[in-house]
Amino acid sequence: MPAGVHAACSVREGGVSVDSYASLNLGDHVGDDAQAVAENRQRYARALGARPVFLKQVHGSDVARLAAHSVDGTVADACWTTERQMACTIMVADCLPVLLADTQGRCVAAAHAGWRGLAGTQGQGVLEALWRAYWPQVASSPEDAAARTLVWLGPCIGPSAFEVGDEVKTAFESTASDAARRFTASSPGKWLANLQGLARDRLRALGLRAVHGNDGTPAWCTVSNPSRFFSHRRDRVSGRFAAAVWLG
Repeated sequence: MPAGVHAACSVREGGVSVDSYASLNLGDHVGDDAQAVAENRQRYARALGARPVFLKQVHGSDVARLAAHSVDGTVADACWTTERQMACTIMVADCLPVLLADTQGRCVAAAHAGWRGLAGTQGQGVLEALWRAYWPQVASSPEDAAARTLVWLGPCIGPSAFEVGDEVKTAFESTASDAARRFTASSPGKWLANLQGLARDRLRALGLRAVHGNDGTPAWCTVSNPSRFFSHRRDRVSGRFAAAVWLG
């Protein structure tokens, strides 16, 4: 990590929630006890040593700037900040958390990339929206910003578990024909989608080359690792874990 930049991704352990939410559930919208979620969020904040802002994520492409007045529940699927000790935080339970950091320690950002937000409309989704807000904080051109931006992809549903319909494949192929390589036929009208691979393609199209983290192998799959990660696809009733990035 660049000097002054910090990042962390939670796992299931370390909280007080029980049953399907055991134990460090950070989602306040999934049916868990509100007091347990509040305690879990306090524990997460203490572990970070920064203030995480928990967005209300709606599978869209709205981007929020985080500042001292920002509150939990801000409706957005991506955020960025130049403020110290404000953690850009993304909650997931199969979708892909994407963290960005400037190598000069000026700005950090995060995005919630489920397939809808990633695909967007006419090739413009949550990553493109976040990039438009982020790069002017970092450099005088998007090319220069891309050259000094690090990206980390967190755990998500893996390519052997993410079965989708024709409409998902079409949503990506309609604006990028090479997206077809990220889908493997499963059954008639069904495909196994490589979510992290689709995100890598979008990031590369933006000029971002320093992309780390999730490479699509089983260790990163939320569905395949029930002791480490929450998964809505696997369990239906599920908690949320989080990935965060902040300036220290």
